[in-house]
Amino acid sequence: MGTGEMKIGFVSAILDQSNFEEMMDIAADLGYQCVEVACWPKGKAERRYAGVSHIDVENTDDSYVEYIKNICKTKGVEISSLAYYPNPLDGDLEKRTVAVEHLKKVIQFSSKLGVNMVTTFIGRDQTKTVEENLELVKEVWPPIIKLAEECGVKVAIENCPMLFGPDQWPGGQNLMTTPSIWKKVFDILPSDNLGINYDPSHFVWQMIDYIKPIYEFKDKIFHVHFKDIKLYRDKLDQVGVMAYPLEYMSPKIPGYGDVDWGKYVSALTDIGYDGYTCIEVEDKYFEGSKEKVIDSLKLSKQYMTNFVI
Repeated sequence: MGTGEMKIGFVSAILDQSNFEEMMDIAADLGYQCVEVACWPKGKAERRYAGVSHIDVENTDDSYVEYIKNICKTKGVEISSLAYYPNPLDGDLEKRTVAVEHLKKVIQFSSKLGVNMVTTFIGRDQTKTVEENLELVKEVWPPIIKLAEECGVKVAIENCPMLFGPDQWPGGQNLMTTPSIWKKVFDILPSDNLGINYDPSHFVWQMIDYIKPIYEFKDKIFHVHFKDIKLYRDKLDQVGVMAYPLEYMSPKIPGYGDVDWGKYVSALTDIGYDGYTCIEVEDKYFEGSKEKVIDSLKLSKQYMTNFVI
């Protein structure tokens, strides 16, 4: 863990129109202490907030690594993690291979940069059962974790089900969505280098208590997301929990949804968490212009500084 207190940052994917230096300028101007930096392969984005590449991990020149370190130093903004959220268990083997190979490069680059953290998904074959996917984890993930151990890099899996609508139906594209499945995956991959990027919002719509697992998995929380979610009870009453999740909930910026942030941050202080906490903006209201995006980052930070200095 870090220096004794939590540091506040944001996930860089929201600033997809800016290059690395411009994005870090914005972070510094807004008073952020860190950024979780998006590291997708160069190329077409398959979904919203993906395909953003603020750092090109395929460029392993020492001069490029120094360039990144220097920007962090001069701006006074740290990198909390290198972010790449693909589907490493994709049913399409070609896509799976691309995801796994790039993830390995992200891990190696994170080590080279001295960041030593990668935030990602475990993935899921959305057409297969949980049990079948746990078998896939056994097949695909041990070499990735072995590489992370060799590189001294922690891999933090976000607890996002990656299930929004028909495209991810029925299983979603990320298996590590519940405390029960976390335990099973940690049993399969018993490594100190595998942990969680904890986002409370995903538990809200799954009807899971988002405070208790903080205590239960206190040694496995490597990185934290601040994202809110609003559950529409009237819509839920019409469609039920088995509907497409976006039919009854919406991602929001912190403070605009149902997460009790005082309780959440208080629990993090209880377990002595002193790592990075990154705001993730996926709020449709704040899309459409760079000004609105900047507003969302200003507002979120202003709100969260009630809880994190």
